[in-house]
Amino acid sequence: MLFNKHKTKIFGTLSLLTILAGNTVAQHGSVYSWDKLPDVNQPIFRKDTLDIQQFGAKGDGHTLNTKSINDAIRAVSQKGGGVVLIPSGYWLSGPIVLQSNVNLHLHGSAFLQFTADFDQYKIVEGNYEGKPSARNESPISGKNVENIAITGHGTIDGNGDAWRMVGKGALTEAEWRQKVASGGLLSADGKTWFPSAKTKLAHEDKRSVLLADGKTLADFADIKDYLRPNLVVLTNCKNILLEGVTFQNSPAWNLHPLMSQHLTIRDVKIKNPDYAQNGDGIDIESCANVLIEDCILDVGDDAICIKSGKDEEGRKRGIATEKVIIRRNKVYLGHGGFVVGSEMSGGARDIFVEDCTFMGTDKGIRFKTTRGRGGIVENIHIRNINMSNIRHEAIFFDMYYWTKPPLANEVQVIPDVTVETPQIRHVYIENIYCNGAAIGVFVRGLPEMPVQHIYMKNLNLTVTKGVEIKDAQYLSLENVFLNTQDNDPLVYIESAKDLNFDHIQFDNSRKQILEVSGANSSNLVFKNSKIDRSKLVFEHGAKKTAVRLD
Repeated sequence: MLFNKHKTKIFGTLSLLTILAGNTVAQHGSVYSWDKLPDVNQPIFRKDTLDIQQFGAKGDGHTLNTKSINDAIRAVSQKGGGVVLIPSGYWLSGPIVLQSNVNLHLHGSAFLQFTADFDQYKIVEGNYEGKPSARNESPISGKNVENIAITGHGTIDGNGDAWRMVGKGALTEAEWRQKVASGGLLSADGKTWFPSAKTKLAHEDKRSVLLADGKTLADFADIKDYLRPNLVVLTNCKNILLEGVTFQNSPAWNLHPLMSQHLTIRDVKIKNPDYAQNGDGIDIESCANVLIEDCILDVGDDAICIKSGKDEEGRKRGIATEKVIIRRNKVYLGHGGFVVGSEMSGGARDIFVEDCTFMGTDKGIRFKTTRGRGGIVENIHIRNINMSNIRHEAIFFDMYYWTKPPLANEVQVIPDVTVETPQIRHVYIENIYCNGAAIGVFVRGLPEMPVQHIYMKNLNLTVTKGVEIKDAQYLSLENVFLNTQDNDPLVYIESAKDLNFDHIQFDNSRKQILEVSGANSSNLVFKNSKIDRSKLVFEHGAKKTAVRLD
C-alpha cells in the first residue's frame, strides 16, 4: 500500500460539477488571471556615478574595503541617488548596507567577496524561518529604504564555506581531506567538520537561535559563529531591482526579501554547493508585487520559495506573499524548483509561474506545510513547466512537513479546525512535461482540512509511480498521460472525495489501475479513460459505489 491508512471524518459535500463550472477565479475573489497579471514597479536612478576607488577601495583581494564601499553608498544617497560602481578587480569586504536611490553596479569582471573574519559581522536581531532570531549581520542588507538595486554582470560571493559545518558523507574523499586540512574541528565520531569551536558548541548543545524567553543578543556571543547570515536581506524595502549579477556561496539563504514591495529579480545566477544546508536560492517572504524572470539557480536547498512567516509569529505579522510573477527560470539542483512553504502562516495568493525548467531537483512543484502553521495558500497558477530527472515527486502537496504521518489503520484523534490549521486551495496546474520522477502526482492533506480545489490538466509524466491522493477534495485531473514503470496501481486514492478524472491515458496491459482505500472515499468520477472495472481494487472499507466510470 502506498499511503498509511487511518480513519477520518466525513466532510460536507458540494457538487463537483458546480465547482468546475463557471469562472472559478471570480468565485474566490481574485482580480488577477493570466490575462491580467499583477503590476511590478521598477526603480529609476540618476546616471551620476561614483567609483568605490574614489573612496580608497583597492581590488587586490587582500584589502578590506568595507568602509570605502559603505562611504560611497552613503555619499551617492545623500546627493539624491545614482550609481556606485564596483569596477574590475577582486574586492574583499565586510557587511554592506544599501541606501535609498542607489544602484550598486558591478563590472562584469568584478568579484566582490565577503570576508571570512566573523568578527566583522556583529550579532543583530534577524529572522530565521519567520521568527525573530539572533543572526550575524548579512553581507548585504537594506532596511526601510526604497529605489535600490544591485546590477551588472559581476560576482558576489558570500564565502559560505567558511561559515557552514559539513558532514563527511556530503563530500568526496578528496574534498573531505581538503576540508579537514583547512583547519576547524571534528566531531567526536570524526564525521562532521566544524569551522570553529563556537559552531561546534552550538551544534552539540542543540542551541536555539531564536530570540525568546527573555534572551538578548548578548546571550549568543558564545555561539556567534553558528549564527550564519543570509547573503542578501532586504527588509521593508520598496522598488528593488536585482539584475544580471551572480550571487554564490551564501552562508545560509541567498536572496531574502522580507516584507518588501515591488521587487524585480531578473537574469541573476545563483549558485550554492549541494551540501549547503539552508542554502536556498530565493526566499520571497511576506512580499507583494514581485517579478522573478530569466534566472538560473543551482543550490543546496529550495530554489525559488514563497514564504510568509511561521506559526503564531507569522500569523501575528499577517502579511501574505502575493501578486507574484515567476517565469522563464532554470533550476538545476535544489530541494524544489518552485516551492510554497513550509513557513506560510501569513498566507500566499495570486502567484503565477510559467515557462520554467527544473533539471535534477529533489521535487519539481512543491507545496509543504503542517499543523500549527495556519495560513491560506490560494490562487496559485502554474503552467508550461518542463522537468527532467526529478529525484522524488514531480508535483507535490504535503501537509505533514517534518511530522510523522499516521501509521497504517491508526485510529487517531482528529483536531478541530482553528487558526493553526493550514489550508491549500484553488491551485491551477497545466501543461507539465516530466521525464523521470519517482512519483508523478502526490497529494496528502489533513483529515480535518483536505487539500481542496486543485485543478491539473495536460500532464505528460514518465515516472516510476503514477498518482497518489489522500485527504483531498474537489480535485481534478484532465488529459493526463502516465507512463509508469512499476506494478503499483496507476492511481491510489485514500480518504478522498469529489475527485474528477477525465482522459487519463496509460498502458492498458497493467494488471491494476486504481486502488481505493477508506470508507470515506466517495464520488470518484473517471471519464473517457477506458478503465476496466475488473482492474479496480477496494480496501479498508472502501465502497465500490465510490467510483463511477463514465
